[in-house]
Amino acid sequence: TMTIDSEKQLADVHVRSGVYSSDTIFDYSHGYIATRLFSRRACFILKINKEYIPDLQEIGRLAFERQAMKAIYSPSNVWVQFQSGHSLLGNIRNWFTYGKQIEQLCKGLPLYH
Repeated sequence: TMTIDSEKQLADVHVRSGVYSSDTIFDYSHGYIATRLFSRRACFILKINKEYIPDLQEIGRLAFERQAMKAIYSPSNVWVQFQSGHSLLGNIRNWFTYGKQIEQLCKGLPLYH
């Protein structure tokens, strides 16, 4: 499911698929995307690169056309590959940078950038 809040510049995507379940927040006001993978108990944070990540209006249009989930989570479309490396637990400075929504999603979990 996808929820878009144009006023706060947020898109919230919930994928419920057993072991592969995840929550993703696109926070355009802060310029970051955070994905929480439930099977790994970890959060992955990515700076929004407008060259590769659609803007909020485009995500909304795709959702309206019922194509968003296919376009965003298609096995043939890979936006980024995360490599395990150094993780850190979020501190106050990180949460100011990433915003309240991402803090609520990821607080207490290892963060991978």
